[in-house]
Amino acid sequence: MTVATGQLFEEDDAPEPIVHKAPEVKHKVKIFWRNVFTLTYFHIASVYGVYLALTNTRWQTFAFVAFLYVITKIGITAGVHRLWTHRAYKANFPLRALLMFFFTLSFEGKVWVWARDHRVHHKYQETDADPYNAARGFWFAHMTWLLQNKHPEVIRKGKGIDISDLEADWLVMFQKKYYWPLVYVICLFMPTFVPWYFWGEDLITAWHVAVCLRYVISYHGTWLVNSVAHMYGNRPYETAIFARENAPVSLITLGEGWHNYHHAFPWDYKASELGFYTFNMTTAFIDFFAKIGWAYDLKTVPHHVIKARALRAGDGTYKEPEVWGWDDKDVHPEDRKSATIINGSAKKE
Repeated sequence: MTVATGQLFEEDDAPEPIVHKAPEVKHKVKIFWRNVFTLTYFHIASVYGVYLALTNTRWQTFAFVAFLYVITKIGITAGVHRLWTHRAYKANFPLRALLMFFFTLSFEGKVWVWARDHRVHHKYQETDADPYNAARGFWFAHMTWLLQNKHPEVIRKGKGIDISDLEADWLVMFQKKYYWPLVYVICLFMPTFVPWYFWGEDLITAWHVAVCLRYVISYHGTWLVNSVAHMYGNRPYETAIFARENAPVSLITLGEGWHNYHHAFPWDYKASELGFYTFNMTTAFIDFFAKIGWAYDLKTVPHHVIKARALRAGDGTYKEPEVWGWDDKDVHPEDRKSATIINGSAKKE
């Protein structure tokens, strides 16, 4: 069996994936019934949550749920993904603690496990070593990978992934050690208690809407990145990988759907080339904290590197970001001549 690494480096001359030989590995699927029962319960409870949302929910609860959705997504995107997995920027302790709280609220597991698996995903994307291999089908990549044991290649290759930085971060290890007590308090108790205590929401409504329904919506939002954004959309930067550019997924996930770019340049803290925070609230969040000094060492990719990769390895749909101002190449020369420049530089052009 030939396995593609999916990695194309700048010095490569062609967009074909690098390949190596891997031994055939038999994989006997084992169902994780605890995960099956847990996700089944939350999905059934979320249906009742929809009914309660339409018939018996206060407006304050809707606002609270929307707020929780945004901060949990920030915990995933700015926290476990761009910070802890890809080291695309650095954060001081207050910001790391805030992001850890946000991520734990998402109920998506331990930072240590999430980041480790995602590093394996990037290094061995769409191979047997990829935990959510889109080559195994839409639903496997979307959610059924969570309901079964990992392929032996995921475990074997995962052992070679460097996670020493995660193990050196005491905040990550604290969350790993006390994950379940934190889940009970932050994920289950708090979202139920707040609506009931502060504005008199019915406890049953609070549980089914602010916990169950919100979790299911948030889960599927995250899973869309692994499924939809690996199957539907264009690939302007890299055709040797499955990942695609998908605007609706970016809107839902606060910026994680510009996925072809992200897999081409996973160290870019913006996870996209697009400016003006286009469907990318996460980048705006990081930039804000960079301005106040809480986030620093933000890593990005020069435009000429992006353009070179797109022209060499993309699918031909790449378009340079539009400046549409003084420096845009399509501004008419007569418009330039007629412009009045106030307080111009002393240097004559």
